Amino acid sequence: MQIAAAAGMNCWGPGRAGNATKSDGSGPRGGRLMMLVWIILFSSLCLMVDGQMKIPPETVQQWAVSFSKEIAALSARYSGAKLLQKKYKDIEGMVKIEEVDGEELAKKFAEEMEEMLGRKMKSVKRLAEAAEDADLYHEYNETLEFDYYNSMLINSYDQEGNSVPLGGEFPLEANEHFNKLPVNTQLSNIQVPTNVYNRDPDILNGAYMSEALNDVFIDNFQKDPTLTWQYFGSATGFFRLYPGIKWTSDENGVVTFDSRNRNWYIQAATSPKDVVIVVDVSGSMKGLRLTIAKHTINTILDTLGENDFVNIIAYSDYVRYVEPCFKGTLVQADLDNREHFKILVEELHVKGEGKVKYAMKESFKILNEAAALGQGSLCNQAIMLITDGAMEDFQEVFKEFNWPERRVRVFTYLIGREMTFADNVKWIACNNKGYYTHVSTLADVQENVMEYLHVLSRPMVINHDHDIIWTEAYMDTVSPITEKLFDTQAQSLLLMTSVAMPVFSKKKETLSHGILLGVVGTDVALRELMRLAPRYKLGVHGYAYLITNNGYILSHPDLRPLYKEGKKLKPKPNYNSVDLSEVEWEDTEEKLRTAMVKGETGTLSLDVRTSVDKGTRVMFLKNDYFHTVLNETPFSLGIVLTRGYGQYIFIGNVSVEEGLHDLLAPDLTIASEWTYCETDIDPAHRKLNQLQAVVRYLTGKEPDLECDVLLLQQTLFDAVVTAPMEAYWTALMLNTSGMDDGVETAFLGTRSGLLRFQRYTGIEKRVAKSFLTSTDKENMFTLDHFPVWYRRAAEYPAGQFLYYMPRQDTRDVFRDYEADYSATLSAEEVEHQAEEGGRKRRRAEEEEGPIVISTTAVTVTVGKKTAIAGAIGVQMTLDAFESRFWSITSQPNDTDCSDIEGKCPLRCGSFDINCYLIDNNGFVLISKQRNDAGRFFGEVDGSVMTTLIRMGMFKRVSLFDYQAMCKMNSHSVNSARPLLSPFYGLASALKWLLSNFLLFLLEFNICGFWHTEHFADAKPSFSVSSAHKKKGDILQPCETEYPSFVYEPSVKETNSIIKCGRCQKMFVVQQIPDSNLLMLVVQADCDCSRQYSPITMEPKEVKYNASVKCDRMRSQKIRRRPESCHAYHPQENANDCGRASFISLSVSLFFICLSFSTIIS
Repeated sequence: MQIAAAAGMNCWGPGRAGNATKSDGSGPRGGRLMMLVWIILFSSLCLMVDGQMKIPPETVQQWAVSFSKEIAALSARYSGAKLLQKKYKDIEGMVKIEEVDGEELAKKFAEEMEEMLGRKMKSVKRLAEAAEDADLYHEYNETLEFDYYNSMLINSYDQEGNSVPLGGEFPLEANEHFNKLPVNTQLSNIQVPTNVYNRDPDILNGAYMSEALNDVFIDNFQKDPTLTWQYFGSATGFFRLYPGIKWTSDENGVVTFDSRNRNWYIQAATSPKDVVIVVDVSGSMKGLRLTIAKHTINTILDTLGENDFVNIIAYSDYVRYVEPCFKGTLVQADLDNREHFKILVEELHVKGEGKVKYAMKESFKILNEAAALGQGSLCNQAIMLITDGAMEDFQEVFKEFNWPERRVRVFTYLIGREMTFADNVKWIACNNKGYYTHVSTLADVQENVMEYLHVLSRPMVINHDHDIIWTEAYMDTVSPITEKLFDTQAQSLLLMTSVAMPVFSKKKETLSHGILLGVVGTDVALRELMRLAPRYKLGVHGYAYLITNNGYILSHPDLRPLYKEGKKLKPKPNYNSVDLSEVEWEDTEEKLRTAMVKGETGTLSLDVRTSVDKGTRVMFLKNDYFHTVLNETPFSLGIVLTRGYGQYIFIGNVSVEEGLHDLLAPDLTIASEWTYCETDIDPAHRKLNQLQAVVRYLTGKEPDLECDVLLLQQTLFDAVVTAPMEAYWTALMLNTSGMDDGVETAFLGTRSGLLRFQRYTGIEKRVAKSFLTSTDKENMFTLDHFPVWYRRAAEYPAGQFLYYMPRQDTRDVFRDYEADYSATLSAEEVEHQAEEGGRKRRRAEEEEGPIVISTTAVTVTVGKKTAIAGAIGVQMTLDAFESRFWSITSQPNDTDCSDIEGKCPLRCGSFDINCYLIDNNGFVLISKQRNDAGRFFGEVDGSVMTTLIRMGMFKRVSLFDYQAMCKMNSHSVNSARPLLSPFYGLASALKWLLSNFLLFLLEFNICGFWHTEHFADAKPSFSVSSAHKKKGDILQPCETEYPSFVYEPSVKETNSIIKCGRCQKMFVVQQIPDSNLLMLVVQADCDCSRQYSPITMEPKEVKYNASVKCDRMRSQKIRRRPESCHAYHPQENANDCGRASFISLSVSLFFICLSFSTIIS
């Protein structure tokens, strides 16, 4: 123990003041002067000495021991922990403890997942076969009249009460399997985007032909009742969906959803591809042309996926890369990179003369080098040329780089109304196995860009290679159906994957054209897939996760895909390109990632730092990782088991009759998100919750239910062993005279997901009204985690109580600008829920006061093996905790101070003393200032916390967050130009109008003005613009480092003196025995805030210099390429290489332009 003694002086004591003597010959004035000097010096000395207050450590130690006994007795009495531990001790001879076999567990989980996914693939195959057969026997009829069910128009009526065309009666009924949405399980219906004419002959013929899918949809659903949406996306633009549903438009009455833009369609329709986008930014591309060009680039980017590679080159009289860091290489077209490119494309400006030859040469060099080095997709290669004209001779370029093999396809997009160079631009495409399109308006972009996909699909179609594809994780925020499909309370809700297969024309006369009819598919909610890795088998800290062949997270409990911008929740730009190495970041050598990406089966052990309670508390775990591949998919499965309690599981057994009796107790619930019995197979079971289903199965009322027998066995056993707790808690509650104020809830949980709790206080008096309710996800068993009180107790010695104060704020310490993940809602619903949630939280904070949770683990030991059986605890108000603390930490006036060296009597309530109770992570539970409760102590007193860290009593631990969102730097150049005079501004405006109005009239499609569908797709081109948003307000993905602090338990007590300028501050720290708490007594009359800054837990962005940042962006991690590639077929008809938009001259417009031109002249 370090003890710093302070001298005790009695300054200005009686009898001392008159003892000053006068020096001879000094005179009255000299004496007074000397006296004044002595007074000043003596006062300073006394102040300094008084500042060295002596706080007796033995007094603080006595307080700590007394408080320990008080809170331990309180916790033990009201939780009943000793009784529960005794009950589990009594049955140790009846149970067996087994070591969890991680390899066997991973293998079993993988087999069950493969079986589930295999059923989905079979359903898709049946749909593809039916669609191709239907097309084979269908003869195209240009004049076909067919009234299909249009999902926008069903059950709609005109003013006279008649059904509108393509509407009609379409029965809809709420269905539990589809989250109570009104659907029609006997029929599918058709959605058509706003910019596609719903009575176009191609649409009518396709709708008529695909009616044959109705019976297959129904049959698939009967064979596999776990299927969700099944669909057929047609190459002509319509989308057939089963079950049928009423589709809704956006606030503008527009339906922008186009199935051909969806990842599942694009990946199924084409093989992986390397794409170089070449855009003309010469002076002629100004105005509307540049806007169309940017929209074209963004639309092309939207057709790429994580198996594709891309780069963008801009050219005028010189060639430059849109992202200079990517010079000479291809980068993976994941969501993060695509969004990065879109931001850069928005900043393009026009200047100079267009010289495309050099840009084409650079593009071929990129593609050739990638192929030579084995980089990129190693499959299709294409150049996308976006220009308003080409005057140069290209033959030499193509002879040098592409002819005669024509391995690189060239697709050309002629921008604007001008047709002078149409032949040149089309010649480029036709002589390089590409396709030419003319894009004259924004509305033309979508349809014209999609043409290249059909060209790339030709080899696959001619070969009739039906490759089944699985998409990466995605969040379907466009389709209104999937926004409401699943339970909004769970985590992996809207994250899903789709399985899809292309549909080809089998007609012999069109074989060489390789006609793609469309794509069929179905969705798989990742939440449902992860149910096949049940939590109880993985233990308190264990979990399962899935990654793709590219190493990206498909599902992981630490994946956080949403962030909050203002009041709106949005998917992060990189939400589905979060790499495994960014979540399991302790795998610094990426051994785990490499093995899983390669599809290997194996194991790995890692020492990891992880956090609980919203990232504020660190835990040190030793994890064992077990991984294997999911056959016939691009996915790999990993499971994590934690050493210690996670290594073992105990198995008990009781009779059904005995267990069922205790299972029906009113104080008992089971984990509602776990699958004890499968209720989604039989429609009759879908209204049952898990406890109801278990009871009906065990009583024989529903013998056909599929239930997890091992989980039910363990649940019944836990129900019997914990049953005495109900009587124990009830007896306490009924003894009202012996009840302590502020003790509100006793609770326990077991590994089987069983939860018992007793409310000692009525709802009207209860401070923690939401504790252990359905909204309190942190403290309940969920699909992703055990309760936080269970997880924390498991890492603390069994039998000793751990105390903590739950965080009341919802913002995680390392998750700035983020929000809880409830992504199944639509954008409007999410925004409403966020606002409503904020109001509820504010009301809750006003109604609910701070609380303290006391919890401990309960174990079972057989031989030398110990398994955790559960955790038990009590929740009380902070007032109840504080009252005991303040009563103990106050010595009465009649205290015997004869043997005490230092301040006596010592009282925490005195003005010159500050007393704190903090936990092992440095968070304040008790302080004089009530608003300090819940804060990190370093923010309250930086001087003492700094000293504790230096002395080794607390250790700072660095954690990293690779999914953070940070604000962009606000120091950007102001683009505003000073206005020299009103006349200057007016002249500039007139000049601009005169120079651009003619060009506007010539280029703008006036006919299209009267057809609003031409503008339906204009909006996306402006979506990334930040013109109306301050740069400092824009959030972007970033990496952050954030601290956590942990107490070193070997240091039981310490004290020290902190020198702070003219004063010194003493403090004493004492551990509360048998707990995770510390008592601090600090001298209060010495302010050290100038010398010591507060220590915060705020995250700091990890910034890299330009060179390192570029290296990180260019680096390409190990990935597993898709097995199939279809880039070439000798029978392909390359003559079908493009069409031009039909342009008619408007006579009136011509004369207007001519007249205006004359006026200007």
